Amino acid sequence: MPIRIIIAEDSSEIRNYFNKIIQSEADMEVAALAASGAEAVEKALLIKPDIILMDIQMESRTDGIEAIAKIHGKEPAIKAIVLTIHSRDDLLYQAYAAGAMDYIIKTNDVADVLTSIRAVASNSLMLRPEIANKIMSEARRIQETQDQMKEILRVMMKITNTEFEIIKLAYDGYSYKDIATQRLVEETTIRSEIYWILKKFNKNKMKDVIKSLKEINFFETFNLN
Repeated sequence: MPIRIIIAEDSSEIRNYFNKIIQSEADMEVAALAASGAEAVEKALLIKPDIILMDIQMESRTDGIEAIAKIHGKEPAIKAIVLTIHSRDDLLYQAYAAGAMDYIIKTNDVADVLTSIRAVASNSLMLRPEIANKIMSEARRIQETQDQMKEILRVMMKITNTEFEIIKLAYDGYSYKDIATQRLVEETTIRSEIYWILKKFNKNKMKDVIKSLKEINFFETFNLN
């Protein structure tokens, strides 16, 4: 049985180039072509190919990655190979996290392209352990940071101006007493505000809130210093 492949690429020139390469191989066949992530998902779930060659950036910067995640979530047996411009693309980490098994540089030799397809199809892809671990570790770190950022932003939307100023002072290392002095209020007032801040963050101690904010460099990231 030939390896059945879907090519998802928004450039017709590149799409046709890979189509021509694959169709010339006796052990491979192109099952369908797609020009967007949405079309790739639709055809992959309908046709159920062995492999999908997925361009990372199509209708959006992460269109291909989002498509891989959707396909992998519903049909994990469909193996994905990423098509990219260069191997240092920061989006490669996200692609691996979404379920991609390998990547192909669009300008690679034909032999490299075919070798990747055959290796992925036969589950014989060899990736040095240290590289695989680094990729997966970085992919998880990025995903965890993004999830953490989203959760913190969700909470910060509920923070009052006063609470925000107290958080910023605590972030900068000021004690409750120092914060009270700066704000010209009693320390008990600051502690009362801290109580509500902790409730919103679902934390027991202010140092845990600050730790979470520092892990994502919250004030630096959003230029709030």
